[in-house]
Amino acid sequence: MSLFKSIATFGGFTLISRITGFFRDMVLANFLGAGMISDAFFVAFKLPNLFRSLFAEGAFTSAFVPMLSQKLVSNGKKRTIHFAAQAISVLAFFVGIFVILMELLMPWVVEVLAPGFANDAGKIELAATLSRITFPFLLFISIVSFQSGILNSLGKFAAPASAPVILNVMMIISVFIFAPFGETPAHGIAVGITVAGFLEILWLSFFLHKQEVYIKPQINILRIIKLPDIRTLFKRIAPGILGAGIYQINMVVDTILVSLVGTGAISWLYYANRLQQLPLGVVGAAIGVAVLPILSQHLKTDNIEEARNVQNKAIEYGGLLSIPAAVILIVLAEPIINILFQHGKFGAFETEMTVKAVIVYSIGLPAYVFVKALAPNFFARGDTKTPVKYSIVVLLVNLIFSIILMRPFGHAGIAGATTIAAFVSLYQYCRGLRKRDFWSFPKFLIIKTLKIIFCSLVMAILLEIGLYLLNQQFGNWLNLHIIPKLFIFGVLCILGVASFLITAKLTHVLDIQEILHTFMKKGQKRCSNPPSA
Repeated sequence: MSLFKSIATFGGFTLISRITGFFRDMVLANFLGAGMISDAFFVAFKLPNLFRSLFAEGAFTSAFVPMLSQKLVSNGKKRTIHFAAQAISVLAFFVGIFVILMELLMPWVVEVLAPGFANDAGKIELAATLSRITFPFLLFISIVSFQSGILNSLGKFAAPASAPVILNVMMIISVFIFAPFGETPAHGIAVGITVAGFLEILWLSFFLHKQEVYIKPQINILRIIKLPDIRTLFKRIAPGILGAGIYQINMVVDTILVSLVGTGAISWLYYANRLQQLPLGVVGAAIGVAVLPILSQHLKTDNIEEARNVQNKAIEYGGLLSIPAAVILIVLAEPIINILFQHGKFGAFETEMTVKAVIVYSIGLPAYVFVKALAPNFFARGDTKTPVKYSIVVLLVNLIFSIILMRPFGHAGIAGATTIAAFVSLYQYCRGLRKRDFWSFPKFLIIKTLKIIFCSLVMAILLEIGLYLLNQQFGNWLNLHIIPKLFIFGVLCILGVASFLITAKLTHVLDIQEILHTFMKKGQKRCSNPPSA
């Protein structure tokens, strides 16, 4: 399967997941609002997801997928799946112990994660209770990440990308089937999170069986951890905990500091971050997932030139999708938040506060997408140490600027620190890859990126003109009823996308025929023949 088709497949299903995620967040905003209960719930929701990125989807995937992809080429499927079964058995054993420990220490963990709750014993107790309900999700989602890694290595991206839909749907359903029996609606939704993790395991097990992959759990953990391949894997995972988890670690720093800003601030940043996650997940995550096994296989066969071409394409696709997405989020932040979340307990003040964070986060969106495209270049070579060094610098930058900016700008200042950290991270990756002669930003790609920025600015100007004319005609058009408001918003989106596509075509940024040709090419099995970009 080509790089573009892999990205399109994973990104397409991720888009469906993000859309259902928006419905989920609309339900949360309506039932939880942006106050004490929602702040406590989002801390409980973030906690397992933090360790999910560090231990599972981040560190584990960055180490496991390259090894699995290379073993498929050299060792064959049967021996490779046996190695995978050993790896997940060890991972599940240690994550299980970690979950039990965290359950016991939860009140103290919540105090560390959200020190701003310390003056409200009820808030600490609520957050700890909700966190104890949600935390087993970490064990389930770690197994899901392992299952996804196997399917991705086999060139199957659709099922893993669609699995998060189960979480979103389950959280929505929980409002009606669990919440009525809980102390608060948040208790019922928390139960739904853990149930969703188990359902995702069943979902991916079905698709693994279709690929004739049957995982037999290994119980002799002490023997397995002494095996050379397993030791190599977990040596790579250890530094990858920081290297692959930069984004989530920064989000935790944000949570710790924003809890000191005041009630509601955690919720404002959560909703803003969720909006940014649409393009970041659809574009950034899709590129990172698709690039990693392809680069690993090209490097395994010493096809260095093709590996460079894959990296160029990844950056090109990342810029083509993330830069205009960032501009749309900046220009249309208020209408988007108003339409999605301003219902029930989520009012105009919450919209105003969330919009500020959305705008600031969106400035750094392209930088994060580029980092997700570049990071696999290290992981595919088995180098998980270098990203650790980068992550330490990024964490310090994020922390320093958060402290500096939070006093004058509140929660928006903390979002600004995250954006600054994104550009520092991008600079480090570009410099590090060039220094090692792994990859450098070619001149043609710089020119194309500048053209994409130009096309995006043209789109922004036209959208601003459209918003001005609307307000001249209707006053504040966001006060209209939902149907005409949705219609106007849809017209604005069509105007924006059309203007970008036209200018992109005129400036030769976009070749639609080439993309369609690439997408329609018959996929090839990567395990038998290295794919092309």
